[in-house]
Amino acid sequence: MRTMPPSHPFDDDKLKEECGVFGAIGVTDAASFIALGLHALQHRGQEAGGIVTYDPEAGFHSARRFGYVRDNFTSQKVMETLPGSIGIGHVRYSTAGSKGTTAIRDVQPFFGEFAMGGAAIAHNGNITNAEALRRELIERGSIFQSSSDSECIIHLMARSLQRNIPERMKDALRRVEGAFSVVAMTRTKLIGVRDPRGVRPLVLGKVGDKGYVLSSETCALDIIGAEFVREIEPGEMVVISDNGKVTSSKPFEQQASRFCIFEHVYFSRPDSILEGRSVYETRRQIGVELAKEAPVDADLVCPVPDSGTPAAIGFAFESGIPYGMGIIRNQYMGRTFIEPSEQIRNMGVRLKLNVNRALIRDKRIILVDDSVVRGTTSRKIKDMLLDAGAAEVHFRIASPPTMWPCFYGVDTPDRDKLLAAKMSVEEMREYLGVDSLQFISLDGLYRAAGVAAGRDPKAPRYCDACFSGEYPVVPSDMIAKGFEMKTAAE
Repeated sequence: MRTMPPSHPFDDDKLKEECGVFGAIGVTDAASFIALGLHALQHRGQEAGGIVTYDPEAGFHSARRFGYVRDNFTSQKVMETLPGSIGIGHVRYSTAGSKGTTAIRDVQPFFGEFAMGGAAIAHNGNITNAEALRRELIERGSIFQSSSDSECIIHLMARSLQRNIPERMKDALRRVEGAFSVVAMTRTKLIGVRDPRGVRPLVLGKVGDKGYVLSSETCALDIIGAEFVREIEPGEMVVISDNGKVTSSKPFEQQASRFCIFEHVYFSRPDSILEGRSVYETRRQIGVELAKEAPVDADLVCPVPDSGTPAAIGFAFESGIPYGMGIIRNQYMGRTFIEPSEQIRNMGVRLKLNVNRALIRDKRIILVDDSVVRGTTSRKIKDMLLDAGAAEVHFRIASPPTMWPCFYGVDTPDRDKLLAAKMSVEEMREYLGVDSLQFISLDGLYRAAGVAAGRDPKAPRYCDACFSGEYPVVPSDMIAKGFEMKTAAE
C-alpha cells in the first residue's frame, strides 16, 4: 500500500525500491542499532518505518511512523520507549495493498500474540498468492487489521498446530508463494528466512561476542561496525538465541536460485556486497559492457545522478571518452516539495537536477542512466541538455528494456505504462527525441554480474522477469485478475 507520496514526486520514471529489514539480538539497546541499520537502508523505502523490541521487564514495545528514519527514530524520547536487547525493524515503499490511503496499521513490523508468547515479523518482498490466502483465512474466521500481504504470514502462523514460533513460521511460509526475506523475533530469538529461490537479499552479521544482526544489505552492517558473516542462503531459516547460538535449517523444497538482478543494477547501495561481489564494481562493469556493445562517437560521458554514475564511469573508461558531471543533483530537495504548487510542479525534474552548462555546451553527450520505465523523466533531461547547448544527446541504458512488471516486491507500473512494452527501441528513440538510444543486452548484463557465458535461456541464474517476461514463480493473484503471461511469440 502506498501511504504517502514518494519523497521526490518527480521520480516517477524509476522502479521503486521494495523494503528494507533489519534485526538485532544480544546487544545493549537494540533499538539504537536497528535505527542506524534502517537509516543505512533508507534507500529501500522512504514512506514509513517501524521498530519492535522486547525487554524482559517491560515486554514488547513498538513504534511505527511515516517518513524518514532520521525524523522519527533519533530522538531520545522515542528511543526510550523501545527498551531491550532484541528487536527488528522495517522501512517500506509499499508494493501491495490499497494504494492512495494513509494507514499506520499497514506499517511493519507486524505483531501477533500466540499461546507460546508474542512474535513480530518484518517482510521484504511480495506474496503472489496473498489474495487467495487472504480470502481463505477470512472465510475461516481471521480478522485482518491491514491491507498488507505480509499480514497473511501472521494469520497462517496463528493457525499452525506447531508448538514453537520457528516451526509455526515454517508452516506458514510453506503456504506462501512469491518472494520473501523475513526477519522475525520472539522474546528470546531472532529469526531470518529467505524464500527458496532467494529473490530478495538477506545477510547475517556479528557484533561483539554474542550479538548478531540480520540485514537486507551489508551497508547496514558497516554503519554499526558489525562483522559480515555470510548471506542467508535461498530457502534457509536461521534462528539466533539470546545466548549467541545460531542454528540453521532448510525447511522448503530446494529450487534453483533466482536472485533479483535489478538489485545489482539499481536497488542496492553501491557500497554493499551482493553474492560476494561489490555492487559498485558490477555497475561499473555494466558500463564497460555497454561501451563494448553500443559505442558512439561523442565528446563527453555524463551520468544521470546518482544511479547512472558507476556505469558512466565504466563506459568512459572503456570508450576512452572523458567523463564529466554534466548534470548536478540537488541533494537537499528533501521533503519540501512533497505537495508542491502547480507552478512548482511544472518545473518538474529541474527541481532535482540541473545542467552544468559550461561543461556540456556544444558537446556531443553520452548520457548514461540505469533504466527507462515510462520515459517521462528521460525526455525532460534530454530537453534540459539541448536547452543548455548540447550538440547531440545519446542515451545509453545500463539495463535491458523494462518490458514486464515485477510481482516480487518492486513497485512497477502496469505493463501498458512501460515504454518498452509498447515501442521498439527505434520508436523509443523517436519518442525521447535523442540522437541514439541503446540498452545493454541481457547477456551483457549477466557478464557484468560475473556470469562469463552470459544468460543461459534454459536455466537463468537470476530473476530477470522485468526484462525477459519469464517469471520464476507464477503470479497467481495477478493472473486471476487477467494478467497475461508471455507467449511463445513474444
